[in-house]
Amino acid sequence: MRMTTGGILSEFKIALQRNRLGELLVLKGLISPEDLQDALKTQKNSKKALGQIFLESAAVSRWQLFKILGRQYVLRTCAATLLMFIALAHMGGKKAHAESIEDVPAKLMLASIAPEFERVSAYPALFGTDEKRSANLSAFTKWTGMFKRFDQDLKNTGSQAVMRQWQNQLRTFKGGSIHAMARKVNDFVNESRYIVDSKNWGRSDYWATPVEFIKRGGDCEDFAIAKYTALRALGVPEERLRVAIVQDTYKNIPHAVLVVYTESGAVVLDNQIKSLVDAERAGRYRPIFSINRTAWWLHSAQSGSGTVVASAR
Repeated sequence: MRMTTGGILSEFKIALQRNRLGELLVLKGLISPEDLQDALKTQKNSKKALGQIFLESAAVSRWQLFKILGRQYVLRTCAATLLMFIALAHMGGKKAHAESIEDVPAKLMLASIAPEFERVSAYPALFGTDEKRSANLSAFTKWTGMFKRFDQDLKNTGSQAVMRQWQNQLRTFKGGSIHAMARKVNDFVNESRYIVDSKNWGRSDYWATPVEFIKRGGDCEDFAIAKYTALRALGVPEERLRVAIVQDTYKNIPHAVLVVYTESGAVVLDNQIKSLVDAERAGRYRPIFSINRTAWWLHSAQSGSGTVVASAR
């Protein structure tokens, strides 16, 4: 059976989740589930590293902890290496041109208010990383599938009514700079309900259409997609928008945000943060890949820094 990029990344996410320090110690029989629960409570209050808590309580020895941490490191290193091979293979393989993806958000374009924003052929690399661009989107089935379902949504009478109401709200954001519209869109979309995919859709990873998101809420990538669609409807060119899959180093979890290249530089629209964040100052994010309707970009740290692996959660 063919495994897609989204599927592979999801499998790694599950593997990494199952190999967290506390869970590995329980599986090895070194601590009990109750010990882990107590340690997590202590960690929440003390902000200490989990390993330090186990050592201070003499729950495990330094050697036992070293072995477990070594296993985690090997798993993450293998995952990073495999991701690089997958990405390079996709870039060098048969091209599935992005032009084949219909520009569904353009169907919502508010023609009477869409300004002519300056088009720029190239933009600075995100977060100071090295970028490798590819127009082959064939492996990103969750992304391309979202566009297909969204197109079908717009043919449904009930969904059309939902989107008309949404467009009426967007009309109040008309005019002004891209930065100003991005701020208004961020505030507007962030009022929506946050709910994880497992509760909302009964699956671990689902990229909802804007119609589905408006009706049912969604998780981080659904917020990013809705913001992307809103700004496209307001006339912002495709090349100024990217959905970025990042590692949130504050929470140590994979995350999705929208990056907008405004007149004053790139900004990040995040469902976790009320205000826009200057991409150059967004130190909490380590980008993995970013994508729009025409291409995707693999991000790697400069100066030989490590690569982070995560799924588009």
